[in-house]
Amino acid sequence: MRNTKLVSILLMLLTVTLPLCDSALAQGELTAASEWRGYSRHDFQVDGRRCYVVAPEHTAPGKPWVWRARFPNYHADADERLLGRGFHVAYIDTDGMLGSPRAMEHWDAFYRHMLDQGFCEQVALCGVSRGALFVYGFASRHPERIACIYADVPVCDLKSWPGAKGDSQGRGDANTWESMRSEYGFTEAQALAYRGNPIDTLAPIAKAKIPILHVVSLNDQVVPPSENTFLLAKRLRSLGGSLRILEVAEGTPESHGHHFEHPAPVQVADFIERHATALPKAFDYIVQRDPLQNCRLTFEATKKGRVAFLGGSITQNPGWRDETKAYLRSRFPRTTFEFVDAGISSTGSTPGAFRLERDVLSQGKVDLLFEEAAVNDLHNMRSKTAMTRAMEGIIRHARASHPAMDIIVMHFAEPRHMSDYRAGKTPKVIAQHEAVASHHGVTTIHLAREVTERIDAGQFQWKEDFRNLHPSPYGQRLYASTIRRALSAAWDDSHANTKAAVLPHAQRAPIDAFSYDKARLLPPSAAAKRRGFEVMQRCDPRESGIGGGVRDGFVNIPMLVGTAPGDTFELSIEGRAVGLFVAAGPDAGTIEYRIDDGPWKTRDLFTKWSRGLHIPWAYVLEAELTGGPHLLAVRIAEAKHAASKGHACRIVNLMLNE
Repeated sequence: MRNTKLVSILLMLLTVTLPLCDSALAQGELTAASEWRGYSRHDFQVDGRRCYVVAPEHTAPGKPWVWRARFPNYHADADERLLGRGFHVAYIDTDGMLGSPRAMEHWDAFYRHMLDQGFCEQVALCGVSRGALFVYGFASRHPERIACIYADVPVCDLKSWPGAKGDSQGRGDANTWESMRSEYGFTEAQALAYRGNPIDTLAPIAKAKIPILHVVSLNDQVVPPSENTFLLAKRLRSLGGSLRILEVAEGTPESHGHHFEHPAPVQVADFIERHATALPKAFDYIVQRDPLQNCRLTFEATKKGRVAFLGGSITQNPGWRDETKAYLRSRFPRTTFEFVDAGISSTGSTPGAFRLERDVLSQGKVDLLFEEAAVNDLHNMRSKTAMTRAMEGIIRHARASHPAMDIIVMHFAEPRHMSDYRAGKTPKVIAQHEAVASHHGVTTIHLAREVTERIDAGQFQWKEDFRNLHPSPYGQRLYASTIRRALSAAWDDSHANTKAAVLPHAQRAPIDAFSYDKARLLPPSAAAKRRGFEVMQRCDPRESGIGGGVRDGFVNIPMLVGTAPGDTFELSIEGRAVGLFVAAGPDAGTIEYRIDDGPWKTRDLFTKWSRGLHIPWAYVLEAELTGGPHLLAVRIAEAKHAASKGHACRIVNLMLNE
């Protein structure tokens, strides 16, 4: 469950000799409580060894953690970022033991202690320099316990350091070499023949496919990469494993690279978060169809980026969107971003398709577009055909405006979606959006499935933690974490990063010839031959005295308003679809409409939410028009919904798909 400030309060109330009760660190004697970079650090003992854990302000689901071996404050910027993402950072002092069997016994005891306190069974291991001896020793013994390995200028062979027995004439440490022999009980010959080094014990690690990341200094002559990381990588790959290496040419040989600035603390935090997030299943809830390299290359090369967020209230409200913005700024610190916030409550894919041009594309070339509509398309009861036409319209229209635009479609959580997943079914709305995204090669993020499966795994609860389809801050953080994982998985992929140029996406043939891929909004003044209808420049539906709430952006703006049966207007168009974007409140009426001289049709504007809200609603009146120009005629009908208090038709925009 979520971390609270309970631990900190208990620390202040208890004496330092009492064990922690009802906290993340119960068992093990508390010896001190302090602060580490603004976070609470809790010191205690396990198996007679000094230990500590730094706690985040808010614990991520499943209580993921990072286990530091030696030099725990070296290059700790990644740890600080992970604490901000809900990870705990842990350490046990086995200094001087150089990864020996005795050290591993203490590590086993510490691991059992952490599991007793509810921490995730798989841990991210972090080894700096000689700390890698502990990390690889533990991982080779217990690969099932390891989520990933991160090593910084790591020692991978005792003969290289402290022995200086390799070919590169590295600077060893004679005193430490003797201490190692004593710790292990080795003679000189046994030390030279030892085959328990990280470079020697890789088979179980490779078999388990443990993700590994190393940072090395090419100038390092104390722990030469050629005898350590590069040799380990060669052997690991020969066993079917993989290893990513970040190389720097900074630092001095005497400093063992310890004085160079870390090249990529955000990427290290991303790597650990991506692999150690305590997901209940192997599926990462991300279907990556587009490598998302166009936006990355643009951000890096031009030092400018425009990112847009299109969706309903889950996009409009603060939370995941703001965290995603902050992440992009941290990932590309030299890039100036412009963010387009185009979330509007109650709107799904159909209004999104028609307002895309006005609210997003008119702002300039967009490099990355986030789109969500799965919740509102369900609530707004859109048909499969309408969802296909709308989602496909958004994708095709966006890429017609900028062929290199990268797009991510997100499926947010909703209780009915969760029920479907529990019944072994993909929710119909998500299946429909997924089919469109798959056809057009667009990456998708399955947040509804993730929330469902993590709740079912006991990591948190809907009512107490997530709370609503408009998530609590806890849920917003979960959404942001998954989005970060999707982006970092794409951008850190070694194959994708070989792409050197921004290239246009292939514009694929439409699934539906009537998709809303040339949709736009027309102003209320576009209506002609108005009789009874008038354009009100600052319309506030509440002034009618019928009550009802309003949405931001849908009050005190121009609207085409008719309130009496028989009020009429006409609209001349050339296109495939036409409709009305209305504010449908407690007095919403019924309209009659026809195309050219066709039969009159009826559309009730009153929705199930209209009783208390002037809800923004997109009505596509005709979606399969063909041929030349057409004339739309609209009139307010005598009949109305039984619950409506009037006959009003308040048109925010006229809709046209050319």
